[in-house]
Amino acid sequence: RRGSAAGAARLAATEQDLPTHPAFATMLRKQARMRREYMQKRAADAKEASTADRKRKLRTAVDEGRTVPTELRGEADALLAEMELNGAPGPSSSTPDLDSEYASAGVADPRILLTTSHDPSSRLVQFLKEMKLVFPNTSRMNRGGHTVKQIVETCRADGFTDLVVLQEHRGVPDGLVVSHMPHGPTAYFGLANVTMRHDIEGATNMSEAYPHLVIDNLTSKVGARVATILKHLFPVPKPDSKRVVSLVNRADLLSFRHHVYAKEKADVHLYEVGPRFDLRLYQIKLGTIDQEEVENEWVLRPYMNTASKRRAL
Repeated sequence: RRGSAAGAARLAATEQDLPTHPAFATMLRKQARMRREYMQKRAADAKEASTADRKRKLRTAVDEGRTVPTELRGEADALLAEMELNGAPGPSSSTPDLDSEYASAGVADPRILLTTSHDPSSRLVQFLKEMKLVFPNTSRMNRGGHTVKQIVETCRADGFTDLVVLQEHRGVPDGLVVSHMPHGPTAYFGLANVTMRHDIEGATNMSEAYPHLVIDNLTSKVGARVATILKHLFPVPKPDSKRVVSLVNRADLLSFRHHVYAKEKADVHLYEVGPRFDLRLYQIKLGTIDQEEVENEWVLRPYMNTASKRRAL
């Protein structure tokens, strides 16, 4: 008893000393500084994009001889003077790199940590195993008692580029969260019509080659953002890869399909590999999954009067 009590006391003392350890405090200060610099750069990029858009509207109105838009009349003279000094904004300055968190994508292959919600069912565990084969360079982690904050700190420390969390309701997979490291963004999707590989009749073997991506009908600003988030989960494939992953948008429902193809003389045969499911985006926030006090980039609002008419993607 004395031994166990002494061990518990030492453990409690260690846990109390951990937050005040110099190395731990230095790591927290570094993360806070990097997050602050990232948010400042993003705010500056957004301001530059807004200014370039106003200049473009003013330039179009002047060139076509139309009336200056009402919202620009108060600053038209200042914008014209700035345009004469700096020249008209070109295509590069009108669309700055707002996705700067993916600026280094393509330099190195992505590394993904894949996990589930707490106490997963056997069906969600099976879905987790199949999704591990879908995303190359993926490590699977049993959730256990780990908190989201602990998992995010592990991703940052071990150099993972993305964290993917699968969720369920009563044994049916119903959610997928993609959080980009180290600063975000985080996209939340609802899952529907999930079909496992063993439920697909005639499903062929899973190839481990890097897949080609087919992204269709993601044309809006939010759609392009979703395409950026999802396509950077996959590394650059070789030209002769026979594996294809499709993301097709129809009425804001994003269908995920996974195939391999084979050439036989003049014919091309397509074989489904699975799994297959549909994604519906409902939130994008400018931070990682563990951060609550961050700005929402986009949120689905299905209860507005015009919700049935609007298309986000």
